[in-house]
Amino acid sequence: MNKVLMYTTRVCPYCVSAKQFLARKGVEVEEVRIDEDPARRAEMFERVKRTSVPQIFVGDTHVGGFDDMVALDRKGELDPLLATLRE
Repeated sequence: MNKVLMYTTRVCPYCVSAKQFLARKGVEVEEVRIDEDPARRAEMFERVKRTSVPQIFVGDTHVGGFDDMVALDRKGELDPLLATLRE
């Protein structure tokens, strides 16, 4: 998986913030709206055992939610992870 995948819902403010944050970094996101597709909601739960959104994957790496992603960025670990998508 060579992309950023984000499980979201339409009314989630953290999802909007996460998409904006990644857009500022020049990253395109494949958005999976779990409020429109119950099968994808089940898929998300199977992958991460969480029900909250967003759930963000950079390639095959589960980053977590918006706060997790920002914490990773503050530690200087997000940009190197995103760079693996460009290789």
